[in-house]
Amino acid sequence: MAFLRAFGSYVPSRVVDNAELSALLGCDPDWILSASGIAERRYAGDTESVVDLASRAGENCLSRAGANSQPIGLLILSSGSAERRFPGPAAETAARLGLAGIPAIDLPMASAGSLFGLALAANLSPAYGSVLLIAAEKMSAVISRPPLDRNTAILFGDGAGACLVHPTEGVAEIVDSCLHSDGVYVQDLRLDFDQPLRMNGGVVIRHASHKVPDVIREVLDRHSRSPGDVNTFLMHQANQNLIVRIAQALEVAPDKFYSNIARYGNTSSASMLIAADEWSVEFGFRVSGAVVFAAFGAGFHWGALLAVGL
Repeated sequence: MAFLRAFGSYVPSRVVDNAELSALLGCDPDWILSASGIAERRYAGDTESVVDLASRAGENCLSRAGANSQPIGLLILSSGSAERRFPGPAAETAARLGLAGIPAIDLPMASAGSLFGLALAANLSPAYGSVLLIAAEKMSAVISRPPLDRNTAILFGDGAGACLVHPTEGVAEIVDSCLHSDGVYVQDLRLDFDQPLRMNGGVVIRHASHKVPDVIREVLDRHSRSPGDVNTFLMHQANQNLIVRIAQALEVAPDKFYSNIARYGNTSSASMLIAADEWSVEFGFRVSGAVVFAAFGAGFHWGALLAVGL
């Protein structure tokens, strides 16, 4: 048993709108909006690192939880865009947050990393106590590598999200999760070291459109719930058109899927937690209200997690 205690997030101050990006890529701003649902995104500064982003989000989460004086037993950090092969950003982020000495685990997973991290945190929290999960991405550095590809460059932005998982108390109980991976499709969405991002958009969208609704039904079926019973879906913010497709496949209203992709773009593994933080501030968990987290990403990795408000 584990509980969601608080969320946090951080996004850089620089706003890059479609007009600025279209001038660089030689495309129409309206095309960017219609293809992705994105109007603007945030870019980190040249000297701002994944650890910088992660530390700011972690601080925000701990402040929200009032947990600065309470022990954190474990830190998990997901990032697919970290600057080094090793060490990953987890240990340095823990030190920045005054948590040196605790175990710090890196999850080098794009897009689905925060979902997998949340499931891991729920399972490890009974043994380690409070677990701080952070997902941080500096995707602007990735998409700027030549040759520029307008199909990927229009999508991504920078940011970090965080969540504190507690073994005995919080605003919602983590009830269950379902996780899947399939390495057959590794070539269709990948980032090799010092290379541009490679994405076969048609393959990715086709698989995500089917696998995400299926895994959401899987976790709900285990607890005799239907998609209609869910108050809110908090998804990886990949593409607004994909979110609408998933809502249609589940036969639920698209407005049940909280979306902030128009303002931040696709921040890879950070996006689900950034969305969860903004949603929790604006709406929050209702008593006995069911919320489903879901994500799909490179690997392919995908999954869903069910939480219920207390």
